[in-house]
Amino acid sequence: MRLRHPDGTVVHLAYCTNVHPAEDLDGVLRQIRVHGGGVREALGADRLGLGLWLPAPLARAMAADPALTDRLRAGLEGSGLEAVTLNAFPYAGFHAPVVKHAVYAPDWTDRARLDYTVDCARVLARLMPDDAARGSVSTLPLAWREPWDPDRLAAARAHLAELSAALEDLAREGRPVRVGLEPEPGCVVETTRDAARLLADPPPHLGVCLDTCHLATAFEDPAPALDRLRAAGLPVVKAQASAAVELPDPADPAARQALAAFAEDRFLHQTRARGDGGAREGRDDLHEALDGADPLPRDAPWRTHFHVPLHAPATAPLRRTTDHLTDTLRRLLGPGGARTDHVEVETYTWSVLPEDLRPGGDKGLVEGIAAEVAWVRDRLTGLGLTAL
Repeated sequence: MRLRHPDGTVVHLAYCTNVHPAEDLDGVLRQIRVHGGGVREALGADRLGLGLWLPAPLARAMAADPALTDRLRAGLEGSGLEAVTLNAFPYAGFHAPVVKHAVYAPDWTDRARLDYTVDCARVLARLMPDDAARGSVSTLPLAWREPWDPDRLAAARAHLAELSAALEDLAREGRPVRVGLEPEPGCVVETTRDAARLLADPPPHLGVCLDTCHLATAFEDPAPALDRLRAAGLPVVKAQASAAVELPDPADPAARQALAAFAEDRFLHQTRARGDGGAREGRDDLHEALDGADPLPRDAPWRTHFHVPLHAPATAPLRRTTDHLTDTLRRLLGPGGARTDHVEVETYTWSVLPEDLRPGGDKGLVEGIAAEVAWVRDRLTGLGLTAL
């Protein structure tokens, strides 16, 4: 789905397919036909964007065999879909029974991460529409915070320099692709402050992917966060429209019980307590915050890294950080000009929501994703963007 900003920028709106468990090309093509095409039809749109997730073995095969990429592009076009962005954060096995910390491996100290990201960029350069100004790829924020030392930082920076050179080759071929490192709670780059400190003045074609669930979980206010990125010379390569769960009163037993329904075994759900100017302290998973050996303090609100559907209001006593998301979109795409041209709805947790919130089969999932995309579209048009 494309929209035009009042400043003339074409803004691409997509949803991320890491919500779907596919590890091979046939599975991805089924996603496109059943889910992507279904969401487009539910929206009544002529064209819809997908933020594709390609597991590493598939990305390697497609980078080596352009015919596979052409097959995928034909599948997209046949369903009225297009792709200008890829999510290359998960390497593989993103829907394994237990993912947790494994999603951060391999990290940017490992050449396998570089190779995977270059493969994704090369596939996207061939895959994206001929009239797209550029593509984007999101990736992890260097590594999980432990272990970390100056030698690991140097290795990661060397790999990012090689990535920049590979992206420069694509730009010279007329198929520019940018890569955004995505700050996330618990990682080496957790906040925009970390990004400004460790990633400032990046090599060409690199920047950040701003995930609004992560930004909210860290209790970062959008205005100074974006100012910080601008001052550090870090472009917002892509914005991921997502929302966190908020617990306003952790001292309330009923409220903690409601939040406990979001604790599950597949994904990591980092939880932070609010402090002055940001997160005061945190725990690496929700069950640790609630009833671990050292639970979070209960004297200030908590936010949990659990991507919840954007369009459905939260049931008290919980809240969702959609107001924070709306403010972030306004700062990115409001009257001051477009700070990004790629927006991706990324609620990958539909299958692990509390049972009463889960969609019913493919039809329910399609309806839910369509409602989320419509929610974001309506906020963008409310900022003055017009559908193309």
